[in-house]
Amino acid sequence: MECRQCASVLERPGDYCLVCRTPNADAVILELGRERATVTTLDEKTVRGARTITTTPETDGEHVNAELRYFAGQIADEVRRKRPEEVYATGDRDVLRAVRAQLHYSFYRIEADDPVEHVIERKGDAPLEVVEASVAEKLGGTHSTLIGGRTGREALEVVAEHPHVKKIIPGPIDAGGSGSRTGLRAKVTRADNKGNVRLLIRDGSSVQENRVVTTAGERELGERVREDINEALVDAEFKEA
Repeated sequence: MECRQCASVLERPGDYCLVCRTPNADAVILELGRERATVTTLDEKTVRGARTITTTPETDGEHVNAELRYFAGQIADEVRRKRPEEVYATGDRDVLRAVRAQLHYSFYRIEADDPVEHVIERKGDAPLEVVEASVAEKLGGTHSTLIGGRTGREALEVVAEHPHVKKIIPGPIDAGGSGSRTGLRAKVTRADNKGNVRLLIRDGSSVQENRVVTTAGERELGERVREDINEALVDAEFKEA
């Protein structure tokens, strides 16, 4: 494949051109298994190429984490070659979590029988505004007390790190709920007509409802943001799958 701007030969389809500094892809789709991963490159709605990366999972506990990090690193390296605007991923949670930790792109978890076709269908949607702000900048409101101490703040950080979250407004803490033995749990509720959601955090018998303002603007897009945040909370082990 040649660069669409300067016609330089690219080593792999969809690679970012290092000659003229031009991207040749805008999205990457990751289908992640524990032994095999497929990295598909999209330019608008056209598939530019797909590459398969494999590994042999370690069974010795001492080497499992190192092997997983190396496998995730190979996948992440393939994504970096493209410098995409967005990364979509589906499949094994451990692999997905390890890959996500090594990338700094807008990252969305998806569930679909045909992930590539699913993303292509979504490509016609207007892109949501991305909010580049720290967790501290996204936290607001009159209730500064957060449920669950440091662990509760970590759950809020998972939500605040989402690129389409504008602000989190902590609400009052209700201590009248039933007790929980599963530790701190968090989930995001159904989006309202403006695309905003509620983050419910439960710690023992205490519950806090936090308003999450998103850039979605309407319910359907807000539901996509909700699903993505809940998947991130599952990956961070704050929510059951």
